Amino acid sequence: MSTPPLVILSAAPSGAAAPPARGLPFLRLGFRPFYLGAAAFAALSIPLWVAIVLGWVSPPMAMAPLLWHAHEMLFGFAAAVVIGFLLTAGRAWTGLATPRGATLGALALLWLSARIAALVAPYALYAALDLLLLPLVAALLATVLLRAGNHRNLPLALILLLLAAANSVFHLASLGLIDAAPMGALHAGLALLIMIESVMAGRVIPAFTMSATPGLKLPSRPRLEQATLAMTAIGLAAWVFAPLGLLPAIALGLAAALQWHRLLRWQPRVTQSRPILWVFHAAYAWIPVGLALLALAELGLIGATAGVHALAVGATGGLVIGMITRTARGHTGRPLRVSKAEVAAYALVLATALLRTVVPLIVPATLPQGLPLIAAAMAWSSAFALYLWVFTPWLMRPRLDGRGG
Repeated sequence: MSTPPLVILSAAPSGAAAPPARGLPFLRLGFRPFYLGAAAFAALSIPLWVAIVLGWVSPPMAMAPLLWHAHEMLFGFAAAVVIGFLLTAGRAWTGLATPRGATLGALALLWLSARIAALVAPYALYAALDLLLLPLVAALLATVLLRAGNHRNLPLALILLLLAAANSVFHLASLGLIDAAPMGALHAGLALLIMIESVMAGRVIPAFTMSATPGLKLPSRPRLEQATLAMTAIGLAAWVFAPLGLLPAIALGLAAALQWHRLLRWQPRVTQSRPILWVFHAAYAWIPVGLALLALAELGLIGATAGVHALAVGATGGLVIGMITRTARGHTGRPLRVSKAEVAAYALVLATALLRTVVPLIVPATLPQGLPLIAAAMAWSSAFALYLWVFTPWLMRPRLDGRGG
């Protein structure tokens, strides 16, 4: 697989002229509206979900609340971050303009309209709006890459189309047009995100760690890397397509062991004094934990919820909060040194993962009272509220150095 989403942006090709700094700063690059939209949605949607679960509110949504929650965290929250990143990375990789101005605003409004439609509109309208965005962005990205002759990154458009395919299956199943389980499609979407994150981590976490630690060398072991990714793909595919069995449990267990060994080879202990680094190591640790929990679920020892939240909250949420702080700082011309508020946001996201995985396993009797759920929602929402507090002014203004973007 070529360079995946959520990797550090490289510089534009030598000699490429940067687009002039014109138009509303908020609509100059994709990371601006989509990072803010994703953070705002994360901060608002989880408290709403908890209020629905506890019976405090009953929005007129046209689907089961659990499906809304699971779908929107994948295709509302996580997809927005991926889209924002890729619309920014495309320009950095090619030197060509990616959607900005009115076009970027229209894409952001399409994303927002689907989020609102999920709560108030007929299901068919919601599905139509939600299904448009990923293929559109895939086409726009592919066009830019082809124009620049940048074939190495073309698989990124394919990744978006695979996510769009999983989303299509979800909506078609929810509408009763195909015989499939909507939750299975969401599991496939989560599995795809975890594979993206696994590939991304192998590229950026060792590089970030070595660049910040003088003298540290992390030797590359290509065959072990390939085996880790292959076993992870096999384990996740078995979980999605052939659940509840000994063979999927073995595959997931092997994947968890290989992923843990991979993380240890990246020397996480050297990052303790650098929050902008340890957040990636800490978030990545949730991948082997999540795979191990899914293996136990395959054997019927625990429910699958713990493993799903380990991957969705700990790994995906943790990597997202780390990357949207690091890349937003870089692309607004600010130093890669995080503030206390950002460190608190990191800690709160990782605490949310603990509250949604470990606590229910240890003290399941507290779940009917909703205490861990409420605490997790408060931690998660506070983390992204902190992001909005720090970054909203920056993302609404021009870069500090006056450059476009």
